Amino acid sequence: MIYAETVVKLDRVEKVYGTPENPLTVLREINFEVSPGEYVAIVGPSGAGKSTMLNILGCLDRPSSGSYHLMNEDVAVFDDEKLSHIRKTRLGFIFQSFQLISHLNVLENVEMPLFYSRAPRRERHKRCRKLIDRVGLSERAHHLPSELSGGECQRAAIARALANDPAMILADEPTGNLDSATSGDIMKIIEELHQSGRTILLITHDPGLARAAQRRVTLRDGRIVSDSRTPKEADVSV
Repeated sequence: MIYAETVVKLDRVEKVYGTPENPLTVLREINFEVSPGEYVAIVGPSGAGKSTMLNILGCLDRPSSGSYHLMNEDVAVFDDEKLSHIRKTRLGFIFQSFQLISHLNVLENVEMPLFYSRAPRRERHKRCRKLIDRVGLSERAHHLPSELSGGECQRAAIARALANDPAMILADEPTGNLDSATSGDIMKIIEELHQSGRTILLITHDPGLARAAQRRVTLRDGRIVSDSRTPKEADVSV
């Protein structure tokens, strides 16, 4: 894993869609930093700009202006090839809809981020087996996504997100398609990842989920309107 003073630093980031005659500003003057090992929830109502911010943080899109430093590099100026490399090597994604490849079994899905690495196949296999065991799917490693429950699919997605030993994990509404009990299990795994030192950004509209994080950043109309520690974190510091 690569270490830096900050994992994420957004400086005066704006995102504008449309045309110069009819601009639609979705993000406005975003200043935001995340330190290694932090667990940050980004919350806000529909249309607040969460998805756009996720796309920029995940190197799926570029800001219209401002800079985005990821591990001390201004990735906002990178071309598509470099951004693709950053996504493969420094970021792990957990999506609401799992995004597993239907014709690959759990082990094969987890190995996908390492497909283009130079690591020997046996080494990749061993590493991903350990990750599958870590999320409690050791008995399901050779099952297809269609043979898994929603919670098992998300566990597989979490293992896949860890495969490339990312600098940051981006979790986008990771429990959105799950029942309450399963959601609790998934959030427990994410909390355990944080406790082990992982940097996690959780994107959610659910204030209840956000309370699990160290920090809660609220977006409204494309602006950060608050950035605060959760009560449990504040209690620890007293």
